[in-house]
Amino acid sequence: MYAITGISGKVGSVVARTLLQAGRQVRAVVRDPAKGRAWAGEGCDVALADMNDEAALTRAFTGAEAVFVLLPPNFDPSPGFPETRRIVAALHGALAAARPARVVCISTVGAQAKQASLLSQLGLLEQGLGDLTMPVTFLRPAWFMENAAWDVAPARESGLIPGFLQPLDRAIPMVATADVGRTAAGLLQESWEGRRVVELEGPRRYSPRDIAAGLARLLRSDVRAEAVPRETWQASFSGQGMKNPEPRMRMLDGFNEGWLSFEHTPRRGAVELDTVLRSLV
Repeated sequence: MYAITGISGKVGSVVARTLLQAGRQVRAVVRDPAKGRAWAGEGCDVALADMNDEAALTRAFTGAEAVFVLLPPNFDPSPGFPETRRIVAALHGALAAARPARVVCISTVGAQAKQASLLSQLGLLEQGLGDLTMPVTFLRPAWFMENAAWDVAPARESGLIPGFLQPLDRAIPMVATADVGRTAAGLLQESWEGRRVVELEGPRRYSPRDIAAGLARLLRSDVRAEAVPRETWQASFSGQGMKNPEPRMRMLDGFNEGWLSFEHTPRRGAVELDTVLRSLV
């Protein structure tokens, strides 16, 4: 039995369906009973658990051969990341009690960085679960290609997409969520000892201008990327309703300044940016 958290998201759903297609038994760990019923219809066992509820997570993980861990996304965390710390503590307690044979956690490129940013939440995950006695793999994917979903509407409406990754022609590691999910499913079925890190990017690197060019081809119109000045970020993000935009800004700084990067030689996925853009459009 493979217990999957975050199963309703882009990555978790690929993990689950890849395992089901391989003939594995899957337990969907969900908070919403309606989503549980949908996964039950696909042949999954279902366990109801909030990610803050250690007792419920323990029940969900008990009897599982392997557990897939994906933190709920929090793009506007409180200072010091107390929300993430509570979830990591609950996960640690539940995994220590349930004792699955192995665990795979989604982390991030740059999780090892000492500088604080939005991605520090995944660094806290690695630190918090790194002392578990069972084998643990932290899968560190690159920037998700699916982040380009935010660019589709402005590309259609104005032909301009805002560029926060700068300079606009600098290519960075990116990866499709489909590659992340399939890689995670493969890792869950492997055997290893201790703690390990696996890093992952797509078949090649892309820049904001590559995203603009891809959208231009798909929309059959002129699209270009325009750099958003750093001094306007805080007002822009606060205007979107963010209470604490500093971690998000520092994340972008980390990619732009190069300190959010891979620590080791990454594996390569197969999905190209154009394939993801076509699905988003």
